[in-house]
Amino acid sequence: MPAKYSHVKKRTTNPKKKATATIQSGKDSSRHKKLPNHLDKTITNAMSAVSQLERAIAKIFLIRFEQDIARLFSTHVFCVALIHLPTFMMRCITVGGSSWVAHNADCEEIKDFFRSVVSMDLRQAGERVSTKSVLWSYTALREFALSNNVPVCRKRGLHSLRLLPHYDSLKVHMDSLEAMPHAAFTKPPHLGALTEGLEALEEACELKYGEKSPLRSTPPPGWDHQWRTKVRMGYERLAQTLWRVAREFDVSGYGCVLREKLTTKWCDCGCSTDHLGEVCEKTVREDEEGSGVRSGKQREWDGRGSGVLGWETEEEEDIWDIDLDFGGSDSEDGDGFGSEMTIAQMMEIRFIKAEREKEFGNAAFRRGEYQRAVKHYKVAHSIEPELPHYQLNLAAAHLKLSNWLEAEEACTKALGQHRSIKGYYRRSKARRMLGKIDEAVQDLRAALKIQPSNNEALDELLSILPPDDSSRLAPPPSSLATSSSSTSPALRNAGSLYDHLHLPKLKQPKQLPFARSSNDDRKIKISSIPVSYEVPLMPAGKTSTELKPKDLKTRTESFIFPSWEKYTVRLATG
Repeated sequence: MPAKYSHVKKRTTNPKKKATATIQSGKDSSRHKKLPNHLDKTITNAMSAVSQLERAIAKIFLIRFEQDIARLFSTHVFCVALIHLPTFMMRCITVGGSSWVAHNADCEEIKDFFRSVVSMDLRQAGERVSTKSVLWSYTALREFALSNNVPVCRKRGLHSLRLLPHYDSLKVHMDSLEAMPHAAFTKPPHLGALTEGLEALEEACELKYGEKSPLRSTPPPGWDHQWRTKVRMGYERLAQTLWRVAREFDVSGYGCVLREKLTTKWCDCGCSTDHLGEVCEKTVREDEEGSGVRSGKQREWDGRGSGVLGWETEEEEDIWDIDLDFGGSDSEDGDGFGSEMTIAQMMEIRFIKAEREKEFGNAAFRRGEYQRAVKHYKVAHSIEPELPHYQLNLAAAHLKLSNWLEAEEACTKALGQHRSIKGYYRRSKARRMLGKIDEAVQDLRAALKIQPSNNEALDELLSILPPDDSSRLAPPPSSLATSSSSTSPALRNAGSLYDHLHLPKLKQPKQLPFARSSNDDRKIKISSIPVSYEVPLMPAGKTSTELKPKDLKTRTESFIFPSWEKYTVRLATG
């Protein structure tokens, strides 16, 4: 016994009290007796059934969400090809001539520009599509419930537990959705050819460069009687390149906020899909009261119900064409203009904050402070989780720090949104250092499938594979990138090398009905024009709600914001 308590005498145990305590303990144990096995199993089964129902509903919403992103963004890509590609092509023609685009529509400079803008457009997928998609899917689920005599509360909407007796039907629908091909971007079949875009392009060319042009007395060099054919084929090839670039992106990497809500919890109260009814019911009823219930709506288990204009027709609404200036949205972290800030402005401020962190990371990376760069890139990604290039930067920093597992993880996240050459190449380096040679080879093959002439990926693959006599077939790296003649020895050797490595062969461009000129060998540079933003300056320890609008100070900052409107096309120097 410690000295502090040495004056206390140890009491002897009273046998009667001990017996009483034992009896009392026995009473307590009998009071908390274990439930009968059949009751315990019933409760467990009920909880399991509810969990299965919730997962099925969430899965249905997520799959339909991916389908909606794919379908609506495909409509957007078609509109880009119809409206913005003619302008883009006119700028290329001004620099390179009438046949330049036809010969160079698939060049890396054009594809990289397309990738940057498509990535920025898809960044908005969560804000633009998720609200609509959830509303459409809830409408279909609600009509399915009503058709099965399941009551729907006017105030709180559909309670998911009421669908428990109909779980088998929901499961069948979920299985049918999962059996469908993975949602991808492709030209909507109900949309026609790009005739209007081509006509506008030809008219613009005629006015600026044609024989009847009021701007010139004579056509510029290279503008002959075949210019219409050259422009038409260039426009067609440019549109094909745009669709190929769009298909590099994966719809399952977008809508992070909705995914988190449906897979973890919908709101702070901890519920999952029950809260959906309370959120959506009012909107659905207001739409029905205003527009009426469309005929056959009750049978639209595979449709979208409320709010659809021209479902799969040429008049179908373009989600990317709708302003996000709904107003009245508070900035979550107080870095904006309070209640006056629109959703579009919030997205701009969010992007600016992420880009600022990225630039801090880039500066640290150049100084060799890779650990500091990692911190900045992580912050950038936490602000803008639907832009993959922050994860690619993060992977580059981890590779410098020999953090192979972290680099692999960052690349995998980026590739979940965009299947890029950088993502596959950097992951292959990380996997090679982790001893995952087979996976590293697969990544390099995937990178070379995107860009067969990528010398870095080819050299890396050759260094991984065991050397043999066929290595002598490898031509100099420069010959792979510059050779364009199908009869040259370098390209014949390149073909043999690609056969040996089981890689897709370098595709020869389809023969055009007009010859290639020296102007068509020009290199161009496409640059996004920096955009100036008024960035709010928040005093330390203050939030936007504590400041009056007149007291809020701003400063002008410029950032690169890739878009289809603000860019320049010029001849590359050097």
